[in-house]
Amino acid sequence: MATVKLQGDPCNTNGDLPAIGAVAPDFNLVDGDLNDLGLNDFAGKKKIIYIVPSLDTPVCQTSTKKFNEHASSHDDTVMIIVSADLPFAMGRFCGVENVKNVKTLSMMRSRNFAKDYGVLLIDGPLAGITTRALLVLDADNKVIHTELVADITQEPDYDAALAALA
Repeated sequence: MATVKLQGDPCNTNGDLPAIGAVAPDFNLVDGDLNDLGLNDFAGKKKIIYIVPSLDTPVCQTSTKKFNEHASSHDDTVMIIVSADLPFAMGRFCGVENVKNVKTLSMMRSRNFAKDYGVLLIDGPLAGITTRALLVLDADNKVIHTELVADITQEPDYDAALAALA
């Protein structure tokens, strides 16, 4: 279990992020066309998995747009945004904001992803969805960088994540 904050108030997760050097757990998440996708669907690419509570929040929106900008210059990397939002809501946000370079995936069918990655909030006002976290995986799905953002209302360290891709 890890502790993060939401505007200074502590909240707990169900576990810990996968360890550096470990192979990331496979997942089953839903894309905008309601297809189930897993890590194998991104085989051979490096991955940034950015986990957010909801794209209906300003910090999640800002950081998704920043990763969208970075994605255009990293052809060997897929930038995956995971949230509890429905694929339709994620699609609306991406359409309005012209976000085309990231892959948005929803936990609408299961919270197993959040549990397996140790990011499911188990208490506090956002219990039942995820905290903000980021993982960088190599092309073989080995974890090469992680960040559990200390306060859910803060942005991740973009530079550290992008440096891990080098």
